[in-house]
Amino acid sequence: MEYLNFAVEMARAAGDVLKHYANREKFVELKGRANLVTAADKESEALIIEAIRKRYPDHAILAEESGALSGSKTAEGQWIIDPLDGTTNFAHQYPFYCVSIGFEQRGQLRCGAVYDPFRDEMFSGGSGAGAFLNGEKIRVSAAARLSDALLMTGFPYNFRDHIDDILSKFRAFLFESQAVRRGGSAALDMCYVAMGRSDGFWEMNLQPWDTAAGQVILEEAGGRLSNFKGDPFSIYVKEIAASNGKIHDEMIRVLSQHR
Repeated sequence: MEYLNFAVEMARAAGDVLKHYANREKFVELKGRANLVTAADKESEALIIEAIRKRYPDHAILAEESGALSGSKTAEGQWIIDPLDGTTNFAHQYPFYCVSIGFEQRGQLRCGAVYDPFRDEMFSGGSGAGAFLNGEKIRVSAAARLSDALLMTGFPYNFRDHIDDILSKFRAFLFESQAVRRGGSAALDMCYVAMGRSDGFWEMNLQPWDTAAGQVILEEAGGRLSNFKGDPFSIYVKEIAASNGKIHDEMIRVLSQHR
């Protein structure tokens, strides 16, 4: 698939930018009390946008730092970009961050690539084409019960405004699951569910660039996604529950009881 190959190519190129800055001065700025941006975010995003404008000049772009950039009036495609998912981790040299690039066509997500430059792990997936890690097909885990599951979650930048709700869910899953991990990159969390390193993931107050690529990869790996009520997931809805499918109903039960 042309668009998937391009997404993989650009994710790897942008990952090289992150590698360049990994052990260098990162020029950290604050967008909010806990929301950071670095030189690597900006340079990575600029590289991806330039490449899209050159290859697909009529396509629209939705990027974390630049926002919505329109294409032609007849454009059917939109690239959804997070140039550095896990900026706080990156700024502290905590090795859990990635580049995430998704492609949406006529309102449907078609493909996505998520690249972890620290581990040199390229997750990719295309609608109807499967999901892959470094070219090898991946599949969700076989965990059948929440009590046997390793879960991933994240806290939004504005967690102080929702602390009771967040901690209520976190506490409930600590009791109901085998263990819970907070990685700090939603895109990687979703990919870990896709390849069976974890069994489920939930988070609130996410943006489209956090989940676009991960949605395609996880669905193609056999996973299930929804909102906290169990309704169909959309990247334009801010809450996500994702799983291997087998534990999903149990996750929704916990999330519904702790709203």
